[in-house]
Amino acid sequence: MIVFWLVLTILFIIFATAKLKWHPFLVLILSAFLVALFYQVPLNTVAKTISDGFGGILGYIGLVIVFGTIIGLILEKTGAAIVMAESVIKVLGPRFPTLTMSIVGSVVSIPVFCDSGYIILNSLKESLAERLKVSSVAMSIALATGLYATHTFVPPTPGPIAAAGNLGLESNLGLVIMVGVVVTAVAVLAGWWWSNRFLNVTPDNTSAPAATMPDNIKTRDDYGSMPSATMAFLPIIVPIVLICLSSIANFPSAPFGSGTLADILIFIGNPLTALLIGLFLSFLLINTEQKTQEISDSISQGLVVAAPILLITGAGGAFGAMLKVTPIGDYLGTTLSALGLGIFMPFIVSAALKTAQGSTTVALVTTSAMVAPLLDQIGLDSELGRVFCVMAIGAGAMTISHANDSFFWIVSQFSRMSVAQAYKAHSMATGIQGMTSILFIWLLTLVFI
Repeated sequence: MIVFWLVLTILFIIFATAKLKWHPFLVLILSAFLVALFYQVPLNTVAKTISDGFGGILGYIGLVIVFGTIIGLILEKTGAAIVMAESVIKVLGPRFPTLTMSIVGSVVSIPVFCDSGYIILNSLKESLAERLKVSSVAMSIALATGLYATHTFVPPTPGPIAAAGNLGLESNLGLVIMVGVVVTAVAVLAGWWWSNRFLNVTPDNTSAPAATMPDNIKTRDDYGSMPSATMAFLPIIVPIVLICLSSIANFPSAPFGSGTLADILIFIGNPLTALLIGLFLSFLLINTEQKTQEISDSISQGLVVAAPILLITGAGGAFGAMLKVTPIGDYLGTTLSALGLGIFMPFIVSAALKTAQGSTTVALVTTSAMVAPLLDQIGLDSELGRVFCVMAIGAGAMTISHANDSFFWIVSQFSRMSVAQAYKAHSMATGIQGMTSILFIWLLTLVFI
């Protein structure tokens, strides 16, 4: 019955989000109460466990998500995201257009959500495809898979941050970023390889009206002036470098010593401090007569965008906290250890949730909350083991993007692909990315754990 109640809870999450279209925040909170009911958690502790779980994850990760979201929004509004994309194209040149497009997507998706990133870069992608005489379908899949890889694996994207927080890595995001970049490279190459199968394929829905740009999204022609490449990259590169330096300073070997320099690096490389520095650097991109008002408006809009993510993340923390006080962790840990699934267990759970309900972020948050109590039993209860677990959950959370995923519709509509063609091109690409990534992550665990 222990497993039955957990399966019933997972089915409730899938049914409520995919069929009833309830908000994931409400579904995860209700799931926490269901777990308490099913496993007969003492009634006088239920409310406190949920509150502590909700607040515990947001107490640290919450501000990091907010700062990262505002930075991404400012990069969109000021045209910095387009400048970043054009800079990558200039460096790589036209020799490998689909690979260039994949790398453009992976770079831009660090601060910008993949949905917005695709819309922003769509006109650039189409013009590049026409200039280089390359199929727009191949370029679309290359761009989409590049965006998707970073969105799933590399903080400060909210999904990986939330998963890292649920698995106790909130103070070591630098290591998550470094490993995430390596795994992202493999996922990007897998998506690029699949995109090249469509080099001679044209969109089969060209008679459909072109998808319209949302009001809050601009194209290059809408900007009066654009920031320099250096200024465009600073708000995201500086925080990432600082976070990674802080993680290196925290290594047991103490490469920066144990004096003032190490203390400073650890302080400014704390994700909260580093992203606050990035936030102020992003303010430099705003170059209008009413700069103060623009900054204030950007912060307000960023808070609106971040709010649902914060609620889902907090609800995931509450759900995970409730699971930790039940016997499910010990029972499943013993069972799964006997099966020898190891790193494949979080991947399977995440892939099932993603495929069923469509949201990558919900799959990352929910799976990480469920897996947290099982880390010791599946052999991942080390710092690096937790990082690989985040990666495995991310690999599952990209497997696969289809009709219940908003990103699927953005890619298909802006690329003039029919649903059938989008399934063959885009959905298959995300499935290949996920499978390739988990196999690579498994190989890493064999070497490093």
